Amino acid sequence: MALLLFIPMLDRLLTEQPHPDSADLDELPTLELLTVMNRADAGVAAAVGKELPRIAPAVDAIAQALERGGHLIYVGAGTSGRLGVLDAAECPPTFQTPPDLVRALIAGGDAALRRSVEAAEDDAAAGSRDLAAFGFTPARSCGHLG
Repeated sequence: MALLLFIPMLDRLLTEQPHPDSADLDELPTLELLTVMNRADAGVAAAVGKELPRIAPAVDAIAQALERGGHLIYVGAGTSGRLGVLDAAECPPTFQTPPDLVRALIAGGDAALRRSVEAAEDDAAAGSRDLAAFGFTPARSCGHLG
């Protein structure tokens, strides 16, 4: 499994690195702490802007899959999984989508919505079972985007 080979390399991912300005946050005066956080947040829009050429094909592939009768399924762990569940829950009232059009899976199941389920994201077999239970198949996916 490629996923299992990838796990030891997580410490090399930018998303797994401490922010350079985050050392000693607990010792900063409140205004300075908020300034550090605000400055880091301000970089998000620029970072997303740089990735738009990679995001656009994903959006197009998802739209095509939806037009073929597919569903958008968020899959995540921890905070990312919780945000996916939240967004999926908000799509029907916000965008009047059918309730099953946008769905979400969180590693560790519903229990992980309220409490951390450590190592759930590393259980490839559980992830495969959860996707199969949602009816996910390669034929119904939008394919490889990268």
